[in-house]
Amino acid sequence: MVLAIIWFMLWGLLWAVYFITDGYDLGIGALMPILGRTEERRRVMHKVVGPLWDGNEVWLLTAGGVTFAAFPKMYAVMFSTFYTPLMLLLFALIYRGVSFEFREHKETAGWKKVWDTGFFLGSLLPAILLGVAFANIFRGLPIDQNGVFQGNLLTFLNWYGLLGGILFLLFFLVHGSIMLALKTEGDLHNEAVGLANKLWFGLLIAAVLCLITSAFATNLYAIYLAHPALFLIIAVAVVALLAVKVFLVKRNYWKAFIASAVFILGVTFYGVVGLYPYMLPSTLGADFGVTVAGAASSSLTLTIMLVLALIFVPIVIAYQLWVNVMFKDTVRVADLEEGY
Repeated sequence: MVLAIIWFMLWGLLWAVYFITDGYDLGIGALMPILGRTEERRRVMHKVVGPLWDGNEVWLLTAGGVTFAAFPKMYAVMFSTFYTPLMLLLFALIYRGVSFEFREHKETAGWKKVWDTGFFLGSLLPAILLGVAFANIFRGLPIDQNGVFQGNLLTFLNWYGLLGGILFLLFFLVHGSIMLALKTEGDLHNEAVGLANKLWFGLLIAAVLCLITSAFATNLYAIYLAHPALFLIIAVAVVALLAVKVFLVKRNYWKAFIASAVFILGVTFYGVVGLYPYMLPSTLGADFGVTVAGAASSSLTLTIMLVLALIFVPIVIAYQLWVNVMFKDTVRVADLEEGY
C-alpha cells in the first residue's frame, strides 16, 4: 500500500510538471490572436516555443505511461470514459505539433495562416480540455460497478467542469504571458507584461470560485478536514498566486514565473490529495469508484518502476534544464532566421 501511495503522489507530480512545462507553450499559443498581430511577432512567439515544446510534452507521455503501468485499472476506466475528449486533445496536439514544422515551408500568407491557426487551436483546446477533464475527475463521474461510464459527452459539460476549464486556461495564459515577458523585448514584451497583469485578476477570481465551489461539488475537502495539516497545500498555492502579482509589479519576471509554477503545482496537488483514497470517484456509488489500492499494480511492478524512475527521471530533468539554459536568451526580431 505504501508503494501505491508513493506512485499516486508521483502520478500527481508528473501531471503537475507537465502543466508547468507545456503550460507556457499552451498559453503562448492561445495568445497568438491577441499578441501575434504581425508576422514578426508571430515568428518571435514560434521561436520562443519552438525549441522546447516537444521536450515539454514528454511529461504528458510519462504521466500517461505511469497511469498505464502503475494503475492499469485507472488507465482502462479513465481512457474509456474520456475517450472522446482524449481524442480531441490528441488531434489538437497533433495539429499544433505539425504547425511548427509546416509553417515555414511556404511564404504565402494563406499557408502561414493555416498553421498559425493550428498553433492557436492546438493550444487553446488542450488547455480547456485538460481543465474540464480534471475537474470532472475531482467531481466524480457516473461509473458503474464494472467501470463502465454511464454518460455521454454532455456529461462532462457541467458547470464545475467548465469552471475547471476556465481555471486551467487562465493559469496557462498567465504562465505563457510571463514566459513571453521573459523571452521578448520591445512592444511585444510590454504587451505581454500588461496582459499578464490583467489576466491575473481573472485567474484570482476563477481560483477563488473553484476553491469555494469544490466544497459543494466535490468531496475534496474530506481528507483536509481529517488531516488539517494538509491545508498547507492550499496555503502554498494562495501565497504563490499572490506572489505572481507582487513580482509582476516589481518587474521580476523570473520570480513571477517560478511563483506561477509553484501555484500550478499547488493547484494540482490540492486536487490530487483531495481525491485520496480514490483516483476516480463514482457518482453512482462510493463502491464503484476507482481507488488507489484497487487500481495499483503488484508490489513487484511498482518496486521495479520506482527504481527505474529514480535512475532515469533525474536524467530527463537534467537534459530539460540544459535545453532551457541553451535557449535562455531573449528572442530578438533582428536575430530571427528561417526555421528553428
